[in-house]
Amino acid sequence: MKKVSQKALEMPGSGIREIMDLAWREPDCIHLEVGQPDFPTPSHIKEAGIKAIEQDFTGYTPSRGIPELREAICKKLWEKNGIKATGDNITVCPGAVTALDSAIMTLVEDGDEVLLPDPGWPNPEMMVKFLGGIPVHYHLLPQKSFLPDLQEMEEKITPKTKAIVLNTPSNPTGAVFSEELLKGIYRLVQKYDLYLITDEIYEDLVFEGRHFSVAGIDQEERVLSVFGFSKSYAMTGWRLGYIFSPVKISAIITKLQEPLVSCPSSISQKAGFAAISGPKEKVEEMRETYRRRRDLAVSILKAYDLYEYTPGGAFYIMVNVSALGEDSREVAKKILREHKVAVAPGTAFGESMRKYVRVSLAASDDQIKTGLERICGAIKEARSSLKSNS
Repeated sequence: MKKVSQKALEMPGSGIREIMDLAWREPDCIHLEVGQPDFPTPSHIKEAGIKAIEQDFTGYTPSRGIPELREAICKKLWEKNGIKATGDNITVCPGAVTALDSAIMTLVEDGDEVLLPDPGWPNPEMMVKFLGGIPVHYHLLPQKSFLPDLQEMEEKITPKTKAIVLNTPSNPTGAVFSEELLKGIYRLVQKYDLYLITDEIYEDLVFEGRHFSVAGIDQEERVLSVFGFSKSYAMTGWRLGYIFSPVKISAIITKLQEPLVSCPSSISQKAGFAAISGPKEKVEEMRETYRRRRDLAVSILKAYDLYEYTPGGAFYIMVNVSALGEDSREVAKKILREHKVAVAPGTAFGESMRKYVRVSLAASDDQIKTGLERICGAIKEARSSLKSNS
């Protein structure tokens, strides 16, 4: 029998999913590993989805999404992101994951180098490798508040570089790139004739300052920007995202959707229209809740002398667990096994995070407090043991 695809065989599994699968076998486990809002989808959005079903809006739609949703997205992009767009710039996708993968598929060929953040969400690297591209990492260091260094980024660029991928606010660190920093990255893209793919899925979860979209200053059609509904509107299971890109690239992305997914869910698109054009009080409520939880987590880490930085957005914080071991994957398993707390290993996001775990703040205050105090208590005990043995 002939072999299956070698590229498919070599694609690594997710370190996050590994812990999730183990954690679900522990009924009394505290779940701080999942990057999923713990809020219900707002009522007016659910009602729009129900109405779509009741009105039998359950068939195929255009591959790039229904016109009214794309028009609403264009309005939002201009008012919130400063991006001028028409419906031809927009492709609605089954989740921001599909949008991001489609952007990479459109640009990357065998041997192309793509600059990716370390630490960073692992899916873009998986897709780059699957396409025969070469991931090249730029580092987001704890001592720099997990922000990139423009000089190091420039030193990574070669004649083979095709694109830079960035994510702000960041998963896994919660770091928010400033307008000045993003303009600096865009100047590199211009200087070396590159594309820039921006993952802006956490755009509504910025706690201080404001989110800045580079596509708003792009006059050379170099920027592809990915957005979604999952984090802003607690719609992870609805599987709905979208991508803004230059018209020629948007047409290719839409063409790629046809053999992959045909079109986004008709029901989800109606719900997405209600989300993007409806009231935003619940979005603000969720953001303020995550800000409070961020402050709670920071206060606990400070109390245990484990504080390193304050995330500016998203709902994650990285915690240094090196006192418990040198490999965060094994440490995460140990924390789950011995303390009944599930966290994501830092190595799921890059080799630079071998001494860290990612703690999700998309959980209740009590779960965050109890879970973090268990982890911090274990670290305190390990440190004391180390001192007594030295």
